[in-house]
This record gives sequence, structure tokens and C-alpha cells, in this order.
Amino acid sequence: MFDIERFVDDCRKSVGEDPSHHSTAEVVRRAMSDPGAVMDAFGEPTEPGITPLYQSRQLTIINVAWKPSMAIPPHNHEMWAVIGMYGGREDNIFWRRIKDHPKGLIEAAGAKSLSTGDVCPLGPDVIHSVVNPIPKLTAAIHVYGGDFFEAERSEWEPEFLVEQPLDISQVRARFSK
Repeated sequence: MFDIERFVDDCRKSVGEDPSHHSTAEVVRRAMSDPGAVMDAFGEPTEPGITPLYQSRQLTIINVAWKPSMAIPPHNHEMWAVIGMYGGREDNIFWRRIKDHPKGLIEAAGAKSLSTGDVCPLGPDVIHSVVNPIPKLTAAIHVYGGDFFEAERSEWEPEFLVEQPLDISQVRARFSK
């Protein structure tokens, strides 16, 4: 049985003991070893959204439900992250900065598809874009090594891949449309 409060406490303890993503990734892996129990605890998502479960300067935990065919353009977090999938699928493209490019352009550097039960740790310098490629809501727990909602970070305009400041209110709006 998955207990949301215990999961949050375990993540808080892991960050207190190890500020990198390594021990927190283990907490998320334990939770995702039974994604059905996680789904039972949260309930089957009925609408898209970002639901904060915990937020501090050191740690943010959110429950995310992605709309079918939803795409988030390339962005960074400026902190580590651990994604745990408990329903559906998420396709990530990983990007890297083009060395010395004056507009901060990026190029594709790899990809990873995440399915129910998968866990994906991301380092603090990772740039990625995300798509829900299936015709139903996708559900995941995202754990961040910092304040996800207050951090200054970038996103890249999807057509020309030019860097610009990320506006968290626009990110939230993408999940509510």
C-alpha cells in the first residue's frame, strides 16, 4: 500500500541525508515498484494538472497528470529531478546546448520513453522536452531538488530553439487548457 504522507517524509529524509538525487531516486523506485498502489492512493486522474504535494527551498514533490498528446517544449529545471511514472507514458527528448552559440540554441542529444513503473533521474543541467504520446491521461510523481515553482530557469521556443526565461504561470496554464 502506498502512503502519500510517508512518501513525502521519505523524500524529505533522503534529501536531508543526501542532497543529490541518488537516495531520492531510490525512494521513488520503491514507490514505483507497485505503480498500481500509487494509482490507488491518488486515484485515476480525470483531468490534467499539477498538484503540489510538498514545497520547500530544498525539495518539491508534485503529482502531474498530462493530457493526451500534450507537449512541453524544451526546458531546464536548474535542479535535479526524479520522475516516477504510475500510469501511461511520457516521451522525453534530451537536448544539449550548442557550444558558444550566442542565442543559446540547443540540439537533440538523446531520447527516452518512460512507461508505467519507470523511474528517470535527471541531473541539474538536463534540458528536455516531454510529450504524452497516448490517447489518455498520463500520471507521474515528479520530485525536484529545490523549489520547482520559484526557481529561475529557461525554456526554448519550440520552432527555432531559442532560449528564453521560463514563466511558471504559462507552464501551469498548459496543464489546465
